[in-house]
Amino acid sequence: MSAESATCTEKRWLSIIGIGEDGVEGLCSVARQLIGSAELVVGGARHLELAGDLIRGRRLAWPSPMSDAFGEIKRYRGRSVAVLASGDPFYFGVGKQLAAFVPAEEFVCLPQPSAFSLAAARMGWSLQDVSLVTLHGRALEGIIRHLQRGARILALSWDGATPGHLAGFLDARGMGRSRVTVLEAMGGPRERIRHATASHFEIEEILPLNTIAIEVIAEPEAAFIALASGLDDAFFEHDGQLTKREIRAVTLSSLEPRHGELLWDVGLGAGSIAIEWLLRHSSLSAIGIEARSDRADRAARNAAVLGVPELQIVQGRAPEALAGLARPDAVFVGGGMMDDGVFEAVWAALKPRGRLVANAVSLETEARLTDYFGRFGGELIRLQVARADTVGAMSGWRPAMPVTQWRVRKP
Repeated sequence: MSAESATCTEKRWLSIIGIGEDGVEGLCSVARQLIGSAELVVGGARHLELAGDLIRGRRLAWPSPMSDAFGEIKRYRGRSVAVLASGDPFYFGVGKQLAAFVPAEEFVCLPQPSAFSLAAARMGWSLQDVSLVTLHGRALEGIIRHLQRGARILALSWDGATPGHLAGFLDARGMGRSRVTVLEAMGGPRERIRHATASHFEIEEILPLNTIAIEVIAEPEAAFIALASGLDDAFFEHDGQLTKREIRAVTLSSLEPRHGELLWDVGLGAGSIAIEWLLRHSSLSAIGIEARSDRADRAARNAAVLGVPELQIVQGRAPEALAGLARPDAVFVGGGMMDDGVFEAVWAALKPRGRLVANAVSLETEARLTDYFGRFGGELIRLQVARADTVGAMSGWRPAMPVTQWRVRKP
């Protein structure tokens, strides 16, 4: 953008401007002019203070929740508005929320280096080799899926207490020797970088604006979440209603998770299918429907322990509990297929080309799946698993109950 075009037009009325800890000094001339010419400037109190010398228009500090300000921004449509954000507004920043209601052709974005870029540069790490996580406003357990032996992680903090909480979290999981670096107020006069191990974390008076760098070093007994589906059954708290490891691995393969998709897990039980679906990729989402409150609570605990606290759980009985839910791309029915109206409801809600997978152990449920297979097609398979066990003084195979699986794609 040239200096001559550094004013908002009716077409590009919104400027989204990244600002660092160096404030106005780090802004290019175009960004300065856009802020100075804006009728409305929106940002955090810290951002408004950093750019204070440039602002001539009305100032609006983000309220809580932030979305309460979106209506005011919309009312200025066609007039010059500047939104200030930390670093790169489209890297875990406000850019995503703004782009949800302002078309790309109506705004211009001038980013600064993100906290991730600055932290990687300070640490000498290549960003493509690092897991990038935000803990701002999110559960600490969200980092679990990224904890792998030898992994490097950069995490945006929620506040000054986050690094200490995270260090204790790592230590409790057998990763106390992990190296933890706290990088505060990068790019400004208050910048500070301090190191510690997770088990001896003695860094104090940490600024709220900080990023955490982690080099994972684990004890031999530390438990990691495998990258493949089919986690050991011991990872899940359950009351016996659990899709067992080998069957679960096949079921996830049949569900075929793809980027950005939503799963309905009807008859959630311990939550193992929905949890492993979410573990496949951070873009995936899942809703579990469970009639029993104790099982719904148990599934929530499993989701937190295994690092997917975003699992949405609806307590209620299908099909009534399905009303009003977002349409799924895939459906797993692990319980409730014998209930009247369940299949019809999930089939009607399933998106075109969506996948439905149902497992049966009882002869009655198998008969129903066989009927659906005859009417709707798909594949009907039988899965049998046997485990070696003692037989007297010797060993032999002890078979588990066979599972009949029906998988079908909606036209």
